[in-house]
Amino acid sequence: MKAITIPTPGTADALVLDEVPTPEIAADEVLVQVAAAGVNRADLMQRQGFYPPPPGTSAYPGLEVSGTISALGSDVTGWAVGDQVCALLSGGGYAEQVAVPAAQLLPVPEGVSLVDAAALPEVVSTVWSNVFMTANLQPGQTVLIHGGSSGIGTMAIQLALAIGARVAVTAGSGDKLEACRALGAEILINYREQDFVEVLADATQGAGADVILDNIGAKYLARNVTALAVNGRLVIIGLQGGVKAELDIGTLLRKCAAVISTSLRGRPAAEKAAIVAAVREHVWPLIESGRVKPVVHRTFPLGQAADAHRELEASHIGKVLLTT
Repeated sequence: MKAITIPTPGTADALVLDEVPTPEIAADEVLVQVAAAGVNRADLMQRQGFYPPPPGTSAYPGLEVSGTISALGSDVTGWAVGDQVCALLSGGGYAEQVAVPAAQLLPVPEGVSLVDAAALPEVVSTVWSNVFMTANLQPGQTVLIHGGSSGIGTMAIQLALAIGARVAVTAGSGDKLEACRALGAEILINYREQDFVEVLADATQGAGADVILDNIGAKYLARNVTALAVNGRLVIIGLQGGVKAELDIGTLLRKCAAVISTSLRGRPAAEKAAIVAAVREHVWPLIESGRVKPVVHRTFPLGQAADAHRELEASHIGKVLLTT
């Protein structure tokens, strides 16, 4: 089969379309004929040599796919050859075929195309596990989503609104903020021109955000803590702004607040299975009802993975996909 390999980490041109062996499946896995794969910032980090796949997983990039089941492991039940699915992966999605633990499969939601379904597993699992399972966002609370126009951001806006929360976002341009507004975000902050702490304080009468979903890391740590409400929860899921910063524990104590950092890719299989099951129970009905939808910016053929990475590194709204 064909897959994208990374012989030498580096720029987008380090991605090479190559002939590789078809993966063998374990007893609890299925083989998926890939229709599309989501492109995520974790893939960019892996390409650069900063985010190696967990031990024992595929060396190829790609953390989510959609496609059709072509073979079943001996212990797999509840699925059949020919089923259209999407899946959360630890790697290997940039390929024509991929082995997937059956517990990380999801049916393609009604009303979503097979290709567009590749935009769902990683972002939905990330948002649901962090904003709801970990940070416990509740109706009536305020959530601040950094990078609101990203794939994760556009999904987080929709899911937060679906449960009745108030949504604030940061983004770097008027077009991106307008896209967030169209999805229902209420508090719109251009981080290039405004201080999100001040804007959020004005919009919430000084209360701040009950939950902050942050993909920046060190650069925003101090201001994120300042922006938290009493009993607020800051969840850090990315390090685009560095890895080391000072933490004012006194402010955290006064606010009875929490700082949490999580990663989805390296979680044990049982935790991933629980997240996927929760997503199917809570999020899939929202998608099938039309209240929540994938936001797809652009698709590229698998052989143009380098162009897809350049697009993600430039300006985009929503998800970038690769098609086989």
